Parts: sequence; structure tokens; C-alpha cells
Amino acid sequence: MQGEAFGPVAEALRNGDLDAAGLDRPHRLLLDFVETITRHAYRVTDEQVQELRDVGWSDEQIAEAAYDAALFNLFVRLADTFGIEPPAVYEPNGIPPAARPEPGPSSR
Repeated sequence: MQGEAFGPVAEALRNGDLDAAGLDRPHRLLLDFVETITRHAYRVTDEQVQELRDVGWSDEQIAEAAYDAALFNLFVRLADTFGIEPPAVYEPNGIPPAARPEPGPSSR
């Protein structure tokens, strides 16, 4: 999402605020699906996938979203493992809230 027209939506997504992004139902359900994969992949249900189909996503699109989520999660976990952070030129304001790691048991 680039350009002025998408600025507020892109900012809301970067902050992890799906409600403020004003997404239509199909896109919101798709991002909820990706969040389920990211946080608790074992909790994805047949009903969740069927709901994506019911709002118009094809099986190929659903599979691609799952593949992309899994791949990005791999990259993020590897970066977290090795303490890799994006250079300031890419993230001048620091890592956006939606991309920050959740505190683990040892940091509580």
C-alpha cells in the first residue's frame, strides 16, 4: 500500500490496529487467518477456512496467504534468534508495533 490515499490504512496496519484500518470483511478475515497462523497455527479451523471461501477467497488464495504467513514467520523468528533488526533507513521510527516481538516468559 503506497501513496497518500493509503497512508492512514498503512499506518494502522503497521501498528497492528486492524479495526482502525477500516478493512472490508474479506480482507479482515484474511488478516485474522494470518494472525491465527502467526500466533497459534494449530488453532486454524476448517470453519475459519470455509468462512474465507464464503467471502470470496479461492483455495489457491487461502493457501498462498498461509504460505506467505509461514515464510514471513520463519524470517522473523530467524531475525529474532540472531538479533537482526532493520537498518534505520528502512524503519526511521523504529520497529512498528505490529512487528515487535511479544514478551516471552523470561521477560515477564
